[in-house]
Amino acid sequence: MYTSHLLDSARDLSGRLIALRRAIHAEPELGLQTPKTSAKVRTALADLPLTWREGGATTGMVATLTGTQDANGPTRRVLLRGDMDALPMAEDTGLDFASTIEDRMHACGHDTHTAMLAAAAELLCGKRDEFSGEIQFMFQPGEEGYHGARFMLDDGLIDPLPDAAFALHIMPNAAHGIIAGKPGPLMAAADQFDIRVTGQGGHASMPHDTRDPVPVAAEIVTALQSMVTRRFNAADAVVVTVTQLAAGTAHNVIPDFATLSGTMRTLSRKHRSKVHSLMREIVTGIAKAHGIEAEVTITEGFPVTLCDPKAVALGQSVTLETLGEDTWRDLPAPIMGAEDFSYVLDKVPGAMFFLGVAPEGDDWSSCCGIHSPRMHVDESALPHGTAVLAGCALRFLDRGFD
Repeated sequence: MYTSHLLDSARDLSGRLIALRRAIHAEPELGLQTPKTSAKVRTALADLPLTWREGGATTGMVATLTGTQDANGPTRRVLLRGDMDALPMAEDTGLDFASTIEDRMHACGHDTHTAMLAAAAELLCGKRDEFSGEIQFMFQPGEEGYHGARFMLDDGLIDPLPDAAFALHIMPNAAHGIIAGKPGPLMAAADQFDIRVTGQGGHASMPHDTRDPVPVAAEIVTALQSMVTRRFNAADAVVVTVTQLAAGTAHNVIPDFATLSGTMRTLSRKHRSKVHSLMREIVTGIAKAHGIEAEVTITEGFPVTLCDPKAVALGQSVTLETLGEDTWRDLPAPIMGAEDFSYVLDKVPGAMFFLGVAPEGDDWSSCCGIHSPRMHVDESALPHGTAVLAGCALRFLDRGFD
């Protein structure tokens, strides 16, 4: 099944794709409940031969398209995913369709992911006589730390599970229209930690009569950095970052306690477990050495995003056939951000790819990245994403990973 014509088909849909993206961008929603965004998607796809599943803990939706071509062999099921939620931050782009809701912005590109997926659904509905099997279109809220994919799985919205799954993520500081990916770990597991160091406060002039938690907290910060560099192989990356440190209420008061918070990012289950154990050991050990107490609370985030090598090879082949020569890049290393599509890839072989959306011809390396209040997207790159998503679905239904 050839996919070289898909880019033209996607470009034919670009007007509706961009209109949907801008409508979503103007009314960003947070977390697991994105009713306005979901309604926009349902309206855009209302006349298509899709069956819908909704409900449960989120406003997530799965639309299913069944091919009508007689199958000569076993039929397959493939999932394509787009996320719908925004970030709690103010927008500073000056766009005509900028956020109309204070302190909310689609700064991670989920508006584009949803619009590209909706366009792929429309494109593939027009080709349902050309394939057998099923395509599931997963419109997911709650990616920004809310575990939306896990909730949709738990709610049975993706039951039965597909045989393969694919997703795209835009990158505004990557070359226009280029698709990038890698087999194995693509993005990190990300967990949060909170540490409370409890001592005995008193007057700043008499520290010997106290159990000062502040220098202990500072020692813990240094020790955690040493833990990373001395207890883990640098070839299997671990990143521990203390992002908050708070203590005290006045310049002449030694406080009773200090708190530290931050994140831990790892690329393997082994290191994820090890960093949890070592953090507890180091923190409690330092506190005990100073005669005070410390408590560590770890909140698990998303798992490692693992891309199946066969799925990555399929995506590369589809990209080159669909977009042309020199449109694929091998990522040299994982990205230490986290992604909750990892919950799907933990159950189903598949892959996530990155789409460059910097303005064509610009110095993409100087563009604002995701999560910037000034993040811009060159919308002319979005049909590339739609075409690749559709191509991955068609290729897998036709050949599997062969």
